[in-house]
Amino acid sequence: MRVLIDYRAALSRASGVGEYARQLVDGLLALKHSRASDVDVTIFSSSWKDRLHVPAEFAGAASVDQRIPVSVLNFAWHRLNWPPAEALTDAPFDVAHSLHPLLMPSRAAAQVITIHDLNFLHHPERTRAEIKRDYPALVHEHAARADHVVVVSRFTAREAERHLGVSPDRMTICAPGAPDWTPRAAPRERGYLLFLGTLEPRKNIGTLLDAYERLLSSADGRAGVPDLVLAGRATEQSAEWLERIARPPLAGRARHIGYVDATDRKALYEGAAILVQPSHEEGFGLTALEAMTLGVPVVAANGGAVPEVVGDAGLLVEPADSGALACAIRRMLTEPGLAEASVSAGIARARLFPRSALAENALIAYRTALERRAQSRRRL
Repeated sequence: MRVLIDYRAALSRASGVGEYARQLVDGLLALKHSRASDVDVTIFSSSWKDRLHVPAEFAGAASVDQRIPVSVLNFAWHRLNWPPAEALTDAPFDVAHSLHPLLMPSRAAAQVITIHDLNFLHHPERTRAEIKRDYPALVHEHAARADHVVVVSRFTAREAERHLGVSPDRMTICAPGAPDWTPRAAPRERGYLLFLGTLEPRKNIGTLLDAYERLLSSADGRAGVPDLVLAGRATEQSAEWLERIARPPLAGRARHIGYVDATDRKALYEGAAILVQPSHEEGFGLTALEAMTLGVPVVAANGGAVPEVVGDAGLLVEPADSGALACAIRRMLTEPGLAEASVSAGIARARLFPRSALAENALIAYRTALERRAQSRRRL
């Protein structure tokens, strides 16, 4: 089976989708090397300025790196259904897998899309650029045309069925997995409060800052509350939050450290007292899973797929309630029994998400897509 994967999300400063791409390719190659599958992987990249550097662990994967601006190719693919993947790679494929909700055009390959979440459909004001321009307008059509739809959680599967009309038999859940990290020896009592993610509206940074101000203004707040570290790429929408943390009462207590490379993420988690993930909606909740793997207690918003990942291993609050968020953080800081239970339950729960399952389930999705494409051809 010849599979082409759109790897552009992992090209530079990868976010959650980029990490997903890395996990997928790594898992597919591991299956091939173990002779558990006959899949041949080609990773596709295109950018005007950023070049594809194939990781050493991707030995065995073919690669194609085109010098075409991302915005230009996306407009052509999304709006014109052109050029086909075969024209850009000079090779035939059995499956063309897009890691976002819009198709990668192909002359003959079965076409698979990935839906991480539908927040762009419900709240376009929280999005920007091509996601705001193309995704809400085109996702219904592209989901209907796809030979198969990959989703990352049960939550996203329900959303795709309810809002896009994708039947369950046309979807496969391919969740990302926990990293191969050994839990840290002991919780960091004097670590920092950590937020990790792109600074954008759907991450609910404003509510997090409101909650942190509440903690600092409490009777023993300034002495008893750890610093707040915001880790992640800034966007044009994050200026208000960055200005806010530079002014009292947050100045000197909250800081933005920018994008953190994948190789440095483990150390960042290890220094944290608590991971705080207040997002309005997450299609999965990878940062919570990574934190739990290391034994970092989690306080998160009770929205999207995060409850499905965290379960009873952390404290969940309503996304818009800054008072409840502040209370949950304080409880995790001041109740040792609660924090210890969260650590133990989180480590155990992370084992329910083995990294190998992503590629194994993706192969099921590819085979299902090929069968649907074959059935369509027989009807012609």
